[in-house]
Order: sequence, then structure tokens, then C-alpha cells
Amino acid sequence: MKPQDIIKEKSSLWIFGYGSLVWKPDFEHKRRKIGYIRGYKRRFWHGDDFHRGDKEKPARVVTLIADEEACTWGVAYEVTECQVEASLQYLNMREVVQGGYITEMVEFIPKDGHGSVLSLVYIATPDNPIYLGPASDGEIAAQIAICRGNTGHNIEYLVRLAEFMRHHCPEVEDEHLFSIETAVLNIFSNCRELRSNDRKSLLLEVI
Repeated sequence: MKPQDIIKEKSSLWIFGYGSLVWKPDFEHKRRKIGYIRGYKRRFWHGDDFHRGDKEKPARVVTLIADEEACTWGVAYEVTECQVEASLQYLNMREVVQGGYITEMVEFIPKDGHGSVLSLVYIATPDNPIYLGPASDGEIAAQIAICRGNTGHNIEYLVRLAEFMRHHCPEVEDEHLFSIETAVLNIFSNCRELRSNDRKSLLLEVI
């Protein structure tokens, strides 16, 4: 689905983010809502050789994997009128050209329970040349620990996403995300039981 097809005859659009978009949208929007989509699980299975890594050391970033039993939490942004075209042009460069993602439309369910909306989402699939696929938590953590790209360190990406989930969705247990965060932490510290603020500070210190 091309951006020009999405904006045709649309005066507004919802865009769902589940990775860096939850804390760094960088496009104008009317409002944002926290919530989730069904039928997908979030996994650090996609490669990134621009934003958080490079050609020699591609970073690990998240994509969505189809799973009927799963749901993924994040943020949906409503863009209206002139914001629609500008935001899609920006995201096409950020997510498609530089990130290797494709677009799909999904049902977004807000946390506040005020009705679902159809949302655009960016997903990386296995046929992408920089798709990395599954690996153990330790292998993913080791890769995240050493990667840096044009936007910053791969650890920052991991920490910001984990902090978003703890702060905005404390009732949700994202085992994959938190297990990788713990594995990265264990690379730099022998202490497995740290307070949330201590964990964040330690990981951000190393970058």
C-alpha cells in the first residue's frame, strides 16, 4: 500500500506506532492515544543499518509477527488535513526507505475504551534484505549492546521502549521486550535486581 493510495479521499488518518514512534514520532499530529492491536506480537527480529546500526553492525529493532493470540501495545496518532500528506512523506522516508518496512491497515483499540479505529502500521517482513529473524535473548542483547547508528545507540531504542511500557502500560507483561532488556543489563552488571530508575540509568550510562 503506497502513501498516495492511503491519503486519497481521506481528511484524517490514524498511524499506529509500536517501536520508536511511541516516544519519537517527529511529525505533527492532532492527538495521540495509547492502546493496542490484536493479532500481532512485537519482536526484535528486524535489522537496522541506518538509524540504530550500520552496514557492518546492523542493529536489532522491532517488527510485528502475526499471532492470533497476541496483542501489541503502542501509540496511535491522529493526523488531519494537511498533516496527512506531510506525515506520510516523512514516515515513508524514515520507515520505508531507510527502515525497510511496508504498510498495513489494522484495527487499533484505545486503552480508554472509546471505540476502535482503523490505523496505518509499518511492518518489516522476512523478505526484507535486512530482516534478521529470531534469535535467543542473549544473542539479541549482544547485538544491541554494540550497535550505533545515525539516530543513536541501539540500547537507547531498547530502553525508551521498555520505559514506555512500564510507564503507560504497567499492567502489560511484555516478556520478549523485558527479557532482552534484562539480558543487555546483565552484560554490563552482575546485579539482576535493580530498581527501574537504576536499570535505566545504568543502561543509558554505557551509551
